[in-house]
Amino acid sequence: MERILVAHHSRSGGTAELTEWVLKGMRHPDITGLEVIDRDVRDIEAGDVFSVSALVIATPVRFGGVAGIVRDLLERIYYPCLEETKGLPYALAVRGTTDGSGAVREVERIVAGLRWRAIRPPLLVEHGEAGRVSQVPLRPNQMARCAEWGAEVAATIALF
Repeated sequence: MERILVAHHSRSGGTAELTEWVLKGMRHPDITGLEVIDRDVRDIEAGDVFSVSALVIATPVRFGGVAGIVRDLLERIYYPCLEETKGLPYALAVRGTTDGSGAVREVERIVAGLRWRAIRPPLLVEHGEAGRVSQVPLRPNQMARCAEWGAEVAATIALF
């Protein structure tokens, strides 16, 4: 059975909502042979990454980049994972106000050093309004897009 670790962080609730919809897609009843593990980035160590078939990172945009606590996860696991996880399939989901491209670039630079491989293009959900992300719920089309992306990630891993 393949295992996917969904590593996420949400301070204000916006990325939690995104993650919830991604997980709904990943747990679609038509996708079998897959265990989906849902965990906050603060509770993940390198050993957790060694034991999975793929990793999904869900992060909010903070100051134009990845959330500090998500970057902390990547820093904590970088050297232990450097040789042990070459080729690890990963996917990235980002929630921001108007421009999440900095967060995408930042994560892509880090995982390039780890030699992980993206299995889907990043999911970038921007709501286009200033203020707290949690004050702007996902729109129905965004919810559907998150669930579809999650299902695509899960189906890709289930086929390995």
